[in-house]
Amino acid sequence: MNENDKRISDKFRQKDWNEVKINDSWMLFKMMGEFVQGFESMAKIGPCVSIFGSARTKTDDRYYKLAEDIAYGITKIGFGVITGGGPGIMEAANKGAREGGGKSVGLGIELPFEAGNNEYIDANLSHQFDYFFVRKVMLVKYAQGFVVLPGGFGTLDELFEALTLIQTDKIGEFPIVLVGKDYWGGLLDWFTETLLVENRINKEDLKLFRLVDTAEEAVEHIKKFYDKYAVKQNF
Repeated sequence: MNENDKRISDKFRQKDWNEVKINDSWMLFKMMGEFVQGFESMAKIGPCVSIFGSARTKTDDRYYKLAEDIAYGITKIGFGVITGGGPGIMEAANKGAREGGGKSVGLGIELPFEAGNNEYIDANLSHQFDYFFVRKVMLVKYAQGFVVLPGGFGTLDELFEALTLIQTDKIGEFPIVLVGKDYWGGLLDWFTETLLVENRINKEDLKLFRLVDTAEEAVEHIKKFYDKYAVKQNF
């Protein structure tokens, strides 16, 4: 590259960078708008439990039925249900909440393999987000518990977000239920055989969640927690 080409290249790089900075500044208003809209809507829903799991779960999968039963049971102990709004486990949970007569909330986001929010979400409680981090704040802030069924990277992200916030005292402790001993067993073995052994976590951190196999166990764990502690927002 000769000197003239280098000057031109540097000029365009600087121009592009300036445009990025301007665009980033304007993005702040969009982010703020999502937060304001989310806060105003979600603050009215009352006590809820967030249910997570794979969007790829089919209706004939046993975990689909399990998610539906758990959501139904949760409504019968006085909680609504929040999901990511999509198909699979999320759809099953919203369906169970609808069948149980409880609030059915969906916090969707546009993804390549998810075509809009599912049909079982209450019309006035169906939301779409552009930013994952805004959506995650809503999923945590307005939930009094997490139920986590088998899922992929997104489900793991949501699980570890909650565990990290509780572990670091950024939010108060609330019940986290992992559903499916066969599915989560390998991960929990790694927790105890690697993370704990290498002093990456404390033994007490393993008490932040409960592993169950049935809908009854999942619902009972949440009920027992709130028989003892008051319901409150997480931060």
